[in-house]
Amino acid sequence: MKLRFILSLFIVFSVNAQQDLLTQKAQLQSNSIVKNVAFQNIGPTVMSGRVVDLAVNPEKPSEFYVGYASGGLWYTTNNGTTFSPVMDVTQTQNIGDIAVDWKTGTIWVGTGENNASRSSYAGVGMFKSTDNGQNWQFVGLPNSQHIGRILINPNNVDEVTVGVTGALYSKSEDRGVYKTKDGGQTWSKTLFIDDASGIIDMQHAPNDYNTMFATSWTKDRKAWNFDGSGNNSAIYKSTDAGDTWVKVSTEKSGFPTGEGVGRIGLAVYNTNIIYAIHDSQFRRPSSGKKEKRRGLQKDDFKKMSTSEFLSLEDKKLNSFLKMNGFQEKYRSENVKQMVRSGNVKPIDLAHYLEDANSMLFDTPVIGAEVYKSTDGGLTWSKTHKDYLDDLYYSYGYYFGHIYVSPSDQNDIYVYGVPILKSKDGGQTFTSISAENVHADHHALWINPQNPNHLINGNDGGVNITYDDGENWIKNNSPSVGQFYAINVDNQKPYRVYGGLQDNGVWVGANNVKENKAWHQSGQYPWESIMGGDGMQIQIDNRNSDIVYTGYQFGNYYRIDRGTGDRKYIQPKHELGEKPYRFNWQTPILLSKHNQDILYLGGNKLMRSLDKGDTWTAISQDLTQGGKKGNVAYGTITTISESPFEFGLMYVGSDDGVISVTKNQGATWEDISTNLPNDLWVSRVVASRHKKERVYVTLNGYRFDNFNTYVFKSDNYGQTWESISANIPTSPVNVIVEDEFKDSILYLGTDNGAYVSFDNGERWEAFSKNLPAVAVHDIKTQKESNDLLLGTHGRGIYKTNIASLQAYNSTIKSSNITIFDLNKIRYSSRWGNSWSKWMQPFQPSTTIQLFSNTSGEKEVEILSENNKKIQSFKVNLDKGFNYIDYDLTLSEKGRKTLMKDNVTLDINKAKNDKYYIPKGNYKIKIDGLEKAFVVE
Repeated sequence: MKLRFILSLFIVFSVNAQQDLLTQKAQLQSNSIVKNVAFQNIGPTVMSGRVVDLAVNPEKPSEFYVGYASGGLWYTTNNGTTFSPVMDVTQTQNIGDIAVDWKTGTIWVGTGENNASRSSYAGVGMFKSTDNGQNWQFVGLPNSQHIGRILINPNNVDEVTVGVTGALYSKSEDRGVYKTKDGGQTWSKTLFIDDASGIIDMQHAPNDYNTMFATSWTKDRKAWNFDGSGNNSAIYKSTDAGDTWVKVSTEKSGFPTGEGVGRIGLAVYNTNIIYAIHDSQFRRPSSGKKEKRRGLQKDDFKKMSTSEFLSLEDKKLNSFLKMNGFQEKYRSENVKQMVRSGNVKPIDLAHYLEDANSMLFDTPVIGAEVYKSTDGGLTWSKTHKDYLDDLYYSYGYYFGHIYVSPSDQNDIYVYGVPILKSKDGGQTFTSISAENVHADHHALWINPQNPNHLINGNDGGVNITYDDGENWIKNNSPSVGQFYAINVDNQKPYRVYGGLQDNGVWVGANNVKENKAWHQSGQYPWESIMGGDGMQIQIDNRNSDIVYTGYQFGNYYRIDRGTGDRKYIQPKHELGEKPYRFNWQTPILLSKHNQDILYLGGNKLMRSLDKGDTWTAISQDLTQGGKKGNVAYGTITTISESPFEFGLMYVGSDDGVISVTKNQGATWEDISTNLPNDLWVSRVVASRHKKERVYVTLNGYRFDNFNTYVFKSDNYGQTWESISANIPTSPVNVIVEDEFKDSILYLGTDNGAYVSFDNGERWEAFSKNLPAVAVHDIKTQKESNDLLLGTHGRGIYKTNIASLQAYNSTIKSSNITIFDLNKIRYSSRWGNSWSKWMQPFQPSTTIQLFSNTSGEKEVEILSENNKKIQSFKVNLDKGFNYIDYDLTLSEKGRKTLMKDNVTLDINKAKNDKYYIPKGNYKIKIDGLEKAFVVE
């Protein structure tokens, strides 16, 4: 008897209620006094960001959509030469899956990335556009969080089947397969496995929407451990378009079953032939062969007695110590004395070479396996004999897809770190990776009319090939970099530094133009200075060539960009101690008081007095002590030093501990007991304006806790006051004080950026040119008064905040305040070009003002003699306004100036406009005047 899953649960939700929730931030933005503060995206773009899905028009493959994990939905009509974002109006940029009905221009987007990575952000449900992305409608599944797959009925665009992966860090009853037959007005849940097993993939047979296959994935992710397999990971089949389901990966089917079954991906060639790729977490059987080894090995010391250790030949032991990077002080004679005295045991030599993450990478699991069914999923057989090594490594949970060419059932593609193809149905594979194709792949499209034409999405953007992977084109024009951290220096122009997810660390001048001009010179204006997952950056303010940065888990370097020298500086625990634990995003900090002093956080706070050459622990373990698991946990995540006093420092940990020292680390006090427990301390910030003031932000993302936690203390953390006020619900990543104004704070959440003018009593939302993207880091550049946002999905943004810093009670009570204008340098290029085939140069200056009312106003440009020479109408919003004035004169204004000054001769530029000459002028708005100069 077949076991069928026919769930009677019929979910009808209130669209209006969910839209109210989604518009909470939109309403805050609409009423914000900073909604006109425009941000400029400064890139960089060449390294791109993580792609999760592609949707390509099969009849016109130069037209396609790309879904980026946390960078939104982008659209191209010219084969990826340029892209445009089409979903920036929605309140999330976190994409799980996309599906397009090309006949009607209908796009369905499931929000919330379906890869279970440490930065896979949750979504808010399903969105639909019926006009190629011009307008969007929220259509339900608000608690889905992460969506694995969307299938549209090719014959009925209103019938859609959705696989919901569900919550990343917690159990959820909202996982399963959902169906709508009315375009998303109502949904029914047709398959539910359990609260830990969601739907990660789902495919229907070509030309047969009724025949579907879906895969469930049992996983348990915690901040300290990830178990990516379980008994309920399985393959299901439907023959009625997803209304009912039957499990086909049974014990008799030949497909693996049991606790070791991990993520499964599917490729359906027809109703009979189906491929599946499986991330097997079953342990590999022992080969029975003993490898011949020369010299001592790490594991030898785990079972070695003291007497056996002391009898080792000095030459042999020294060889082991040197080959494995033990510090110079650890040589045979010294180490034997330490063992002899009982301070160190032989096993400590093995522990010295281990860290908190070694278990994650040393586990001998089977890994990727490809299976094939030729009878509609009833039976399965593995296609290859050997292990598919070096495909998934230890993180198959991050990949899990397989593809079959519509033209040939034996042409299949799989990927993980590399991308592989097989021409014999999976018996053998060859790599089609290339030097311009980033590792870690997540999406692939095969042209049904030309099987050699592939489009690939990976951690480094989009690649296209027309010869089945022999050669690839890189298509990275969108600014979708996923930054963990940014920083700035004091050069002129100042440089911006940033560490990105899987794309290293880059540096570039803040004012470089992000365009194609560099193709002519071959020199991209941003420079890569580190690989891996780029992390925090510190720059020596005495010599900006000296940069401290690195990659994940505390692997830091001191780099001299002038000479090219670099030195590895990660602190090492003492022999006999437990290995230090380092966070994925290990924090570092150069002292404000002495730029030779560097701090680095493991589970203890480390200090170097010599630029990282040597280290000393200046604290005990400042966490709750870690937890057993395969991910480093119980680690320091944030460090802050008071500018008022050397030795006054704060640190925060990933398990909720916040500590302060007032004596350079001699003693530490836990100041987190009155705050929410166990949450990730995303920032602790010692005030630059008040010695006893400190700020803290907590982040519950890793518990699927999306509440907003922001606190302030004016007594070194003895008591705390919540200042989250009116911030829409979202985990908080960063808080920064203004350089000059002690009442101004800037804040970044998983959904945007905010400013407060009253120490957090009320927050205003930034929005102009800034989508609802995760803001991981914020920096201010003191000399330029620039504010920079490092986003995890849309690159780096900047804006000038001089007018915000001027905001005070007088401005707040005045009808209109016009801020000072910079001097304008006259140019004969205004309105002209050196060739009639070139666009004329169009000058502009920005009039910055604050208005306490909204409405239409007239802007008048007055001469030195208070005569009107130009005017135009503008619509002002309550708050900060920015008016672009093109420096033109009216015909009447020209005559006025020439009448007042008979030596003037103002001629039309080539664009048929008159421009103001050098001189003194005034802007007049609503009776208020402000002078400016053209020189």
